[in-house]
Amino acid sequence: MRKTFAARLWTRHFSFFFPSSTRFTSSSSSYSHWSFPAPIHTYKMSEITHPTIKDGWFREISNMWPGQAMTLKVEKVLHHEKSKYQDVLVFKSTDYGHVLVLDNVIQCTERDEFSYQEMITHLAMNSHPNPKKVLVIGGGDGGVLREVVKHDCVEEAILCDIDEAVPRVSKEFLPEMAAGLTHAKSTVHIGDGFKFLNDYKNSFDVIITDSSDPEGPAESLFQKPYFQLLHDALREGGVITTQAENQWLHLALITKLKQDCKEIFPVVEYAYTTIPTYPSGQIGFMVCSKDANRDVKVPVRSWTAAEEDAKCRYYNAEIHKASFVLPNFAKKALQ
Repeated sequence: MRKTFAARLWTRHFSFFFPSSTRFTSSSSSYSHWSFPAPIHTYKMSEITHPTIKDGWFREISNMWPGQAMTLKVEKVLHHEKSKYQDVLVFKSTDYGHVLVLDNVIQCTERDEFSYQEMITHLAMNSHPNPKKVLVIGGGDGGVLREVVKHDCVEEAILCDIDEAVPRVSKEFLPEMAAGLTHAKSTVHIGDGFKFLNDYKNSFDVIITDSSDPEGPAESLFQKPYFQLLHDALREGGVITTQAENQWLHLALITKLKQDCKEIFPVVEYAYTTIPTYPSGQIGFMVCSKDANRDVKVPVRSWTAAEEDAKCRYYNAEIHKASFVLPNFAKKALQ
């Protein structure tokens, strides 16, 4: 696109000096007519398009939620690229602010991201008495890191994301979330989470897996060998949380995930939060601890009401406890 634009501009500029329509008379050093070419036009770059956007609406359609779809009205497409691992799209919606989409699935919107980021982070962080070293797998948008460093006890927060495009794009289009990426306590590593964890044993107090759905590059993050790596990378009494899908749509997957985790961790519980732009308006978390006596359903640390109000828009100590209370159909399946 830029080469074509530049070539056209050069051609018009060059013809100003050598206009093809110049006509001279036979009389010496005089001319009867000199016609100039048309003035240089302003060229408008083509608007970014994407196959998920039609008639001004983004459509999230996936086999993971058959028979239903999520749609958001689009004001403007801001960015699109094919990274080494996935399709990366950012658009400005009319009502949810900037929206990050990976492989055609919404990852976060400016309007409601806080409910997910706060819950996946603070359910784990406040289930540990003194988390000093924290690892985030995935989460390249920086939202989880932003929440992790709200805990004064944290000395070091490390993020490992496989795709450099996600933090790069988030810094440009989701700066409030991406602030966590450049915090003084944060370190960002681009690479495979499996390989990264292999190099760390008994190293972290809390590990948070902020993954996309179990398709493509995130599929391995829902399998038993990954949870064994998490277990081994935790210090004594360590806690993990991981994105664990929706009870309305993925109950079989959640049941299998909990069974796998219980073969590795002595404490395994499923919690959930509400979030409008995720499938069926909910998303769940598996919360696990290496301490068999730890009750992750009740925070072992908590902020004052004033601190909760200043630090969080969704999470509080009561929500922590309530998030583990499941409807009967899910409770029976996960018992």
